[in-house]
Amino acid sequence: MAITLRSAREIELIHNAGAVVADVLSKLQEIAEPGATTAQLDAVALQMTADAGAEALFKGVRGPQTRTPFPGAICASINEQVVHGIPSPDAVLKEGDILSIDFGVRLNGYCGDAAVTVPIGTVSLARRRLMDATKHVLDIAIRSCAPAVKWSQVAAKMQRYAEAAGFAVVRDFVGHGIGREMHEEPRVPNFVSDELLANDFVLAPGMVLAVEPMINAGAAAVRTLKNGWTVVTKDGSCSAHFEHTIVIVNDGCDVLTL
Repeated sequence: MAITLRSAREIELIHNAGAVVADVLSKLQEIAEPGATTAQLDAVALQMTADAGAEALFKGVRGPQTRTPFPGAICASINEQVVHGIPSPDAVLKEGDILSIDFGVRLNGYCGDAAVTVPIGTVSLARRRLMDATKHVLDIAIRSCAPAVKWSQVAAKMQRYAEAAGFAVVRDFVGHGIGREMHEEPRVPNFVSDELLANDFVLAPGMVLAVEPMINAGAAAVRTLKNGWTVVTKDGSCSAHFEHTIVIVNDGCDVLTL
């Protein structure tokens, strides 16, 4: 497993891409309200990406099963949809929904990637608790990252908090290294497994990671819909997703998608 350590110049370029991602996600959170469609959000993301001189990372990526190109700039996943929700004019946001928006760009050859789950209008306490817990799991990772720390130590803290809160960590999707490509080494799981322990890695300055916990209100199991993209919880429970691109620095880590 070859993990690239980025130079100061490369980190600045990734940060520039991350700033575009942050701006777009901020705008989408403002306009994600009852009556809006996920296609409308996608159109805003595409326009803002073009205005920034960037390229939408997800649009046109071929699926792992059907090889169908992903049609949107954003993944827009509602309620029980975990990730890879396809933006659609038929997907109308309703009061009480929760919407996970995953978005990435390439700018001047380098990538940034982030995700956020937002409430649509007023949501139930149970859904708010799920969102808050998932955000806290990401915050735990950010606080725990530092040179010489093993990733398994960070993942254990993330998993422990989520499960103690009564939630389940999705096993089928994990974070990843990021730089010139959206997905690079290493795999960055949000839980501890035999696979992680066998392929554990030690954090070092210059390492850039996209950390993205996906947490389910019910069981961890997921399935993919017939469109070949949209992943949903098997038990129909809600799911939340938060992500930041971070870089390990001498005294901890910096977030590049704020």
